[in-house]
Amino acid sequence: MYLVNDIIAFLAANLILSQALGTSTLFVAADSKRKLVGTACCITIFTTCGSIGAFMIRKLLPSEYADLTLLLYILMIGVLYVGFLTAAYFINQERFVNIRKYIHLSAFNCAVIGTLFTMDQKAANNPALFTMKEYVRFGFKAGIGFITAALILTAAFRKLNSSKVPSSFRGGPAILIYLGIISMAVYSLK
Repeated sequence: MYLVNDIIAFLAANLILSQALGTSTLFVAADSKRKLVGTACCITIFTTCGSIGAFMIRKLLPSEYADLTLLLYILMIGVLYVGFLTAAYFINQERFVNIRKYIHLSAFNCAVIGTLFTMDQKAANNPALFTMKEYVRFGFKAGIGFITAALILTAAFRKLNSSKVPSSFRGGPAILIYLGIISMAVYSLK
């Protein structure tokens, strides 16, 4: 039980501290266009495939074992991680070294696990959303949302790291404030 509590606390801290879900990965992705495309595609694949797995777990898991949902989601993402690494290795061994870094960044990202729990919460509030189609659609939309957020961050990344920004504020602090302002603007559109 202590392990489950620790995992939930760790997850909650990550979700609360990075409401944009995946902020640290955004920093890495915004560094170059190539990293952005690779990371965004990988996260979209993980959120979409993870949503399929989340639907199956929710459908097959008896309600008395609902406390195991987090653990099962993490195990499912681990299986996807190993599966994607294996597939990438066998599909193209020469490019495997380049591809695996995107899989590493994407697999255990807050955007992936956050998408699964957000969809579960929406489906719990509206039983009409508890369909495979809705889960897949939500997972794909979350991946596209991550791409959009990464593009917005990429647009300002170089300026927020320029010499015009005070040195104590340059980099991480400026980017977090920028993301906070953008998040408030996007949230106001809801």
